[in-house]
Amino acid sequence: MAGRRRKFWGWGFEDQQPPQAEVERTGLAAREQLGFGPAEVERPPRLEELDLPGPRVEAPAALAEICATDPYERALHTYGRAYRDVVRAFRGHFDNPPDVVARPRDEHELEGVLEWCAEAGLAAIPFGGGTSVVGGVEARVSQGAAVSVDMKAMSRVLEVDRESQAARIQAGATGPELERGLKEHGLTLRHYPQSFEFSTLGGWIATRAGGHFATLHTHIDDFVESVRAITPTGAWESRRLPGSGAGPSPDRMLIGSEGILGVITEAWVRVQGAPAHKESAAVLFDSFSDGAGAVRALAQTRLFPTNCRLLDPGEATLTASAPAGTALLVLGFEGSGEVGAAMAQALELCRAAGGRPRERRGDSEGAWREAFLSAPYLRDTLIAVGVLAETFESAITWERFDGFVDAVRGATENALGGEGRVTCRLTHVYPDGAAPYFTVLAPARRGEELDQWEQVKTAASEAIIAAGGSITHHHGVGRDHRRWYDRQRPDPFAAALRAAKAAVDPNGILNPGVLIDP
Repeated sequence: MAGRRRKFWGWGFEDQQPPQAEVERTGLAAREQLGFGPAEVERPPRLEELDLPGPRVEAPAALAEICATDPYERALHTYGRAYRDVVRAFRGHFDNPPDVVARPRDEHELEGVLEWCAEAGLAAIPFGGGTSVVGGVEARVSQGAAVSVDMKAMSRVLEVDRESQAARIQAGATGPELERGLKEHGLTLRHYPQSFEFSTLGGWIATRAGGHFATLHTHIDDFVESVRAITPTGAWESRRLPGSGAGPSPDRMLIGSEGILGVITEAWVRVQGAPAHKESAAVLFDSFSDGAGAVRALAQTRLFPTNCRLLDPGEATLTASAPAGTALLVLGFEGSGEVGAAMAQALELCRAAGGRPRERRGDSEGAWREAFLSAPYLRDTLIAVGVLAETFESAITWERFDGFVDAVRGATENALGGEGRVTCRLTHVYPDGAAPYFTVLAPARRGEELDQWEQVKTAASEAIIAAGGSITHHHGVGRDHRRWYDRQRPDPFAAALRAAKAAVDPNGILNPGVLIDP
């Protein structure tokens, strides 16, 4: 990737942006498929067109070598990659860029950055891959300047313990980087969030990211053995153990802390050999509810399929992966031993629930994953042609599942005013419930996209909380989910979290506004 630059306004690298003629063909074809009719195709901004407010602070001489204030770096670190982020960047609106971007190369330099921020009263916002979809890296602070602390210079696999099947990896390692480092030892982590290409280990841990496995090992939590972080009051590192009953776990407190309790610098994670056997299959159902019944049976039988994604008829038809009106279940099993028996049992359970396995069982899982990982690239094109393209997810127990999906879907459709469509799929499943993941596609109101997004987001989030779901299953809280997260958590816990932050970050410099008030 030497010499390649990320797009400062959207997903991927600059050299991956299609020519404008291709954007127009693809985008207009997508609008036609969605039934939205033609629309003007806009162009993304050029760097020289940006009018960023000037930086309000200058890095001290001791840190100047690792700090940048040029327009590209500040624009790149302004937003994550949520729909509202890309829309604002696409229009060239960078109202709150960080004043300085710091790239520490080791913990000593990171300590220097945090000391500077504490002394000067600057917000320090940890930045991994910049893939947050909940406002987790935006310098949306009430007052004062901000420093984006980019951790990608700390990206090595430092140590491998083959006997315990664990590896010590720096937090700035992206998915491809850490997998390449582990492959040299014949090992793999096998944690594949949709943002895998650009997101980092530290970001996964800080946001409790969901990954490749639909059952059993669903979150990064399940792979973490210990975590190390630097706080304004010192280093925080948990002991390496396979398990412990010694009080609240230090590493579990850092997992999901979203940068407010310290900047994660490295972690020991549980790794494994690459799976020797894989099988995949696709099963059709007459309804989403029938498919969900089969998925529940699979989860409660504890077969633990690697992939167990159920697409409702709308999403299955939209992706041309199933006949109109049918739901599609994508199943996958993998392991060091044969997995054929587990697949056969799973298909029998599906048949008992009314499912119809497709006769040709090719690499359904591989085809699904390819489409899954390419979706963020397509969204840039959809924004160019005026399509609101957003996703949100939750989790709910099985006895409330059907009513929950109907309530959230209905509230979201009402907020769209009869335009567009809302589809749903299950991304992760558990014996006691599942994670419904909703996709919204609608004609954008040009110039009013942020208001339109706010209406849809608010309606969906209110419905999720009212129906007893989680405001997020794996996307994180950030700034966009704060008001609903505040209602989901108990008040005494919120007070305890504020006290913990005051202990490790007495000046409140770390990612202010995330999880708790500054």
